[in-house]
Amino acid sequence: MRIINTMIAAALAAAVATPAVAAITADEAKKLGTTLTAVGAEKGANKESTIPEYTGGQTTVPAGFKAGDGIRPNPFAGEKPRLTVDGKNMAQYADKLTEGTKALLQKYPSFRVDVYPTHRSVAFPKFVVDNTAKCAQAAKTSNEGRSMEGCHAGFPFPIPKTGYEAMWNHLVRYNGQAYEAKYRNLNVDASGRTTLATEGSNVQEFPFWDASKTSAETYWRIKNIYSGPARRAGEGLLIIDPLDIGTKDRRAWTYLPGQRRVKVAPDLSHDTPNPGTAGGNTFDDIFLFTGSMERFDFKLIGKKEMFVPYNDYAAVYQAKQDELLKPNHLNPDLVRWELHRVWVVEATLREGKRHVYSKRVFYLDEDSWAALASDQYDARGQLYRAGFAYMAPSYDLPAPYTDMFGHYDLVAGIYSLTGFIAETGGMRPMKPLPDREWTADSLAGSGIR
Repeated sequence: MRIINTMIAAALAAAVATPAVAAITADEAKKLGTTLTAVGAEKGANKESTIPEYTGGQTTVPAGFKAGDGIRPNPFAGEKPRLTVDGKNMAQYADKLTEGTKALLQKYPSFRVDVYPTHRSVAFPKFVVDNTAKCAQAAKTSNEGRSMEGCHAGFPFPIPKTGYEAMWNHLVRYNGQAYEAKYRNLNVDASGRTTLATEGSNVQEFPFWDASKTSAETYWRIKNIYSGPARRAGEGLLIIDPLDIGTKDRRAWTYLPGQRRVKVAPDLSHDTPNPGTAGGNTFDDIFLFTGSMERFDFKLIGKKEMFVPYNDYAAVYQAKQDELLKPNHLNPDLVRWELHRVWVVEATLREGKRHVYSKRVFYLDEDSWAALASDQYDARGQLYRAGFAYMAPSYDLPAPYTDMFGHYDLVAGIYSLTGFIAETGGMRPMKPLPDREWTADSLAGSGIR
């Protein structure tokens, strides 16, 4: 009887399992590099020319940038906003504002959106372009969209057909192959007081983008060593995400100096509060979304023209902490918004799954595939948090950079900012570390006390 039940269960599982699905046809692939850019964005300008034609991105290094420096000068520093959106005129631009942006404009009279001329500044190395063309017809998802295969060192789904495919483009987005940064994560409470959540050294690698190899099992790995505040100094965190995350799941460890030991940390995922932000967001809020897609159904809504943070060199690289973080929200004088086309993906909580969010909406930049904004809804269906990533492309690589991001808690009236690097040396590309540096034992050896 046990054998029969097992056979029935296996048959049912096979019947409902979603097979691997290829992305696009050969005829669709011909659009890449013609009417579409090499990574799938619309090449032409919009009807009003407020979004220009894509001409290759920002590849000229501005005067003042020193090779190897982690701070990047703003190539658009002299520009002025072409329009400003505030609580009084937001209805005029409602179709171009995320729900989170609208909520902030309504909640805080001091919040505003300064919209600058649009620059399609994202650029990629040639190997990214070439490999995306190869991946376009070979990449597949499996495990109901939660795993990805058939692509290496290129965007897997330049013409996405499902929400899962679009989100995979975001998960593997190109930041270069590896980089290091010293950073601060900061929280601002309802009274306007800024508190250091954590600071430390951060190494991120993207083995998926190692063009010297033909494949990789891992698409992202990160090692954090905390140096502050004092109670967190010496702690370490190591996370490794596989491409087959639908079956293998994330591997994670923490090092606790008080115990002098490394602990497996399977709960560092999904809606576990992120201690790196003192609970200001969840683990899968990192980069607006990271990790496994198993708890949500992801639906591709379509493409829209939206005001999103873009070319935010002033906020990412030039700002002083006290100038940027103001009561209730970031200083609008230092945040640049532009009109860009974004893919909209709606994620709803799957039946039988648990999460602090019942629904999430993501806005993915068509030129970089990075999520630039997100709306998060609570179990009552009310807007709970609004997330934003601050795009500042690394023209010296070239590669997009969106790893400074923040979340506004619209219920508690607080907000967090993750990855502030302007006063700590910025972001520097680096060579990947040896594989031995990505083990639990190496995490113990990295602690500073």
